[in-house]
Amino acid sequence: MTTSDSPVGQQPFARIVIGIDFSRSSENALHLARARFPNAERLLIHVLDARAAAVPDLSGAGTIPTFPSAEMLSTLSETDRAQLDKLTEVGESQETVIGDPASALVDAAKQWGAELIVVGSHQQGAIERFFVGSVAEQVLKKAQVPVLVVKVGG
Repeated sequence: MTTSDSPVGQQPFARIVIGIDFSRSSENALHLARARFPNAERLLIHVLDARAAAVPDLSGAGTIPTFPSAEMLSTLSETDRAQLDKLTEVGESQETVIGDPASALVDAAKQWGAELIVVGSHQQGAIERFFVGSVAEQVLKKAQVPVLVVKVGG
């Protein structure tokens, strides 16, 4: 059903999750969700990426995976919540979760009962897209509800 097919006065999605990573593309996604679905309940979700990172092994053996400490995650989470506070409007909810960005976003949306997920899409180089893919692509694959992907520039 498209919005033009929906009954007068109703919109097709009542509960919308917007993925926020503080980039221009996620801000575009947020503005579009607000404009397109003004009466929907909106939950802004920021995912603190806690996946392993690699640091050089000084012995020359390559790299060593490292995980952020609990203290570092707490500090990052507080900083990100402060940024999220600035983006959140009256009547909107927010949540900061820790994990793999795509999986955590999809899981949080499912748990909240979202009917739509809105995410921004970053411009990536061919190599990065080949090896990693994008969070938006992964959300599209994992989500059990519709996903609206907003490109940079709207």
